[in-house]
Amino acid sequence: MKYKLLGRTGVQVSQLCFGTMSFGGDADEATSAAMYKAVRDAGINFFDTANEYNKGVSEEILGRLIQGHRNDLVLTTKVNAQIRPDLNARGTSRRHVIEAIDACLKRLQTDRIDVLFLHRYDALTPIEESMRGLEDLVRAGKVIYPAVSNWSAWQTQRAVDLQERNNWARLQVTQPMYSLVKRQAEVEILPMAEANGIGVIPYSPAGAGLLSGKYFGNATGRLRSNKMYEARYGEPWMFEVAEKYVGFCKQKGLHPVSTAIAWAGAHPAITAPIIGARNLDQLKDSLASVDVPMTPELRKEIADLSRTPPPATDRLEEQKAV
Repeated sequence: MKYKLLGRTGVQVSQLCFGTMSFGGDADEATSAAMYKAVRDAGINFFDTANEYNKGVSEEILGRLIQGHRNDLVLTTKVNAQIRPDLNARGTSRRHVIEAIDACLKRLQTDRIDVLFLHRYDALTPIEESMRGLEDLVRAGKVIYPAVSNWSAWQTQRAVDLQERNNWARLQVTQPMYSLVKRQAEVEILPMAEANGIGVIPYSPAGAGLLSGKYFGNATGRLRSNKMYEARYGEPWMFEVAEKYVGFCKQKGLHPVSTAIAWAGAHPAITAPIIGARNLDQLKDSLASVDVPMTPELRKEIADLSRTPPPATDRLEEQKAV
């Protein structure tokens, strides 16, 4: 396991981040504990969760597992979703963010969150109000580094500009979706992050399992049974790319899941892809990504199997001329 600096924090994190969305859901407590031990044994010190994952149970399980070595870990969580029946118990208003973090700290059994993500952009709340809420939490010592997830490049840049103008703690991490079949982040999010020295920990680097090849034919799974994932990965061209990709991996003697994660992690803007699993067998393939020899040549070969998103200006003739 290698380690990288997280944004401009000076903090070193493992080249993989372990996401605990399955804790308390697809993975019961015993399975969660077994996976936690496996990733710690592999050298992972970076963990990602959210208050909405299984209605807070993910945080609770992770909180129990980290006891006794909390200071060895870099811990992230997210707030935005409504997890209790109150009109204002949602979004990224200063009021809600400050209220929600206290519940997160209690579930995680810790006195601070290393990285707090605003989970999604809240169109009802001005960005300045959300950033002031994060600043209040930093000043209170409850959060060390502010971050955003699923925010566009312009929204993130606007937040950074406001923070710098007000001398507030600056965004240090962003968490976009990124994989061979979801490359929109390459257009503006990743260049923006590089320009600002913001760490990037993308989720779903294996396309929620699409790039494993298991969805060919009539196979079932969340891409077919979950409306959100069906909408996210339902376009026919994505399945065509996945089929070409899995065939390529077979020809090269590469595991498709391990290689997909290594491919995402090899982008120069990426700090650590987030891996997740429902069980130990599934986890092994993700952990093996650190052993994939992802050369620039191999990365380009794989990239050529998918659609390159158009440039931000949409001047395709200039992109082709480069």
